[in-house]
Amino acid sequence: MPQRPFRFAVGASSSTGTSTRGGLIELAQTAESLGYATLLISDHLLDQFAPLPALAAIAQATTTLRLGTFVLNNDLRHPAVLAQELATVDLLSEGRLEIGLGAGWNVEEYRASGKDFDRHSVRFARMTESLHVLKGLFGDGAFTFEGEHYRITEMDGRPKPMQRPHPPFLIGGGGRTGLEFAAREAQIVGLAPRLPGGGRADIRSVLAPATDEKLAWIREAAGARFDDLQVNTYPCLGPVQITDDPRSAADALSKRLAERYEVELSADELLESPHVFYGTIDQLVDKCQQLRERWSITYILVLGDIRAFAPVVERLAGR
Repeated sequence: MPQRPFRFAVGASSSTGTSTRGGLIELAQTAESLGYATLLISDHLLDQFAPLPALAAIAQATTTLRLGTFVLNNDLRHPAVLAQELATVDLLSEGRLEIGLGAGWNVEEYRASGKDFDRHSVRFARMTESLHVLKGLFGDGAFTFEGEHYRITEMDGRPKPMQRPHPPFLIGGGGRTGLEFAAREAQIVGLAPRLPGGGRADIRSVLAPATDEKLAWIREAAGARFDDLQVNTYPCLGPVQITDDPRSAADALSKRLAERYEVELSADELLESPHVFYGTIDQLVDKCQQLRERWSITYILVLGDIRAFAPVVERLAGR
C-alpha cells in the first residue's frame, strides 16, 4: 500500500494569543497561508473560547483550513445536542470539520463545575455510547438507541452534516482499551500518554518502546481498516523547538520531567519519542519521515512557533 501523505495541524489555546477574536482569526489565517491542514481547539472550562462557536467563526474567515476539536469532553454535552451543533459547524464550514472526542480527564474542572468525576470505565462507557449516538443521528432517517447512559427514541437528527456518512472522528488514548476502540471506530487515532489516575501522566508511555506496543494494539484491532486510518501525534511534553542543539534541549526537558514526575529519562530516549520535536529543520523533516516509516504517523499537531516549523510543513505536507 502507498504511504499516506503528511498533514499538519495547529493547536489554538489561550497561550497562542487566541483569547480574542482578532487573535483567533489571525492564527487561523496564518496557519492556512503556511500550508497547515487543520486548526484544532481544546475543550476546557478555562480562559478560552468555547470550541464550537470559535470553529464557526474560523470557518467564515478561511477557505481551505480544516477545523477540529482536540478533544471535546463528552461529559460536558448530551450527544443529541452535540450532534446538532457539530452538523451545523460542518455545514457552515462546507465540510471541513473533524471531531475529536474524549471521555474527559481534568478532575479539577469537574470539581469546579460540580460534576461527578466518575471512574474512567464509566466515563469511557459514556463516550463510546455518545459516539454511537452521534453516528446514528448523522445518518439518514430516524434513530433509536437504548444504552446505559443515553436513550434516543425515533430521532431524525437535523441538520445532517455535509460530510457523509459523517465528519471524521479523532479518538486518542494511551492505554489499550482506548486505542483499540479508536482503531475500530475512528478515522484518526491519536497517540497520547497513559493517565493511570488523577490526570497524572505516565511519562514512559510516550517513549518509543511504549509506542511500538500501542501501534501493535492499533493494527490488531483495526485489521483491514488500518490502511485507511490516520495516526496522530502531538508534542505533549512541550512545544516544538527549532534548534541546532537538540541534545541540550532534551537534557533540559529531562531535568524538568525528573522534578515533576520523579522519572529519569535520557536525552536519547526523549529525542526518539514521537511526542518530542527538537532539532534543525532537516532533522525534523527526517524525524517525521521516521515516524511514518516506524509507526505510520502522518498527522502531526504542532504546538509552539508555527512560523518556525513552517519549512517542515512546506517540505512534507501532502507528500
